[in-house]
Amino acid sequence: MPDAAAGKVNELRAREGKADAALRLFVKSGGCSGYSYGLAFDDRIADDDRVEDHAGVPVVIAAFSAQHIAGAGVDYVDSRMGRGFAINNPNTVDRCSS
Repeated sequence: MPDAAAGKVNELRAREGKADAALRLFVKSGGCSGYSYGLAFDDRIADDDRVEDHAGVPVVIAAFSAQHIAGAGVDYVDSRMGRGFAINNPNTVDRCSS
């Protein structure tokens, strides 16, 4: 996770009163590759969750999600096209394009 993304996560955690919460990265059914990604603050960590530190931000990944996001990265994008978090997974095959 680049420093800009980590900074934005910390800013949002502070703004939402969740300074001690981890960032949960998860997958759910849907999207072009069969899955879509989600991010949420979470202060509950299950026994089978994987916890990683990225630039000082604790990132929690459930066992089910871990197999689908191995090698993925989270970044924060601020451009003329919009701003927000982007999850880049080099292992995903886009099945929506023709």
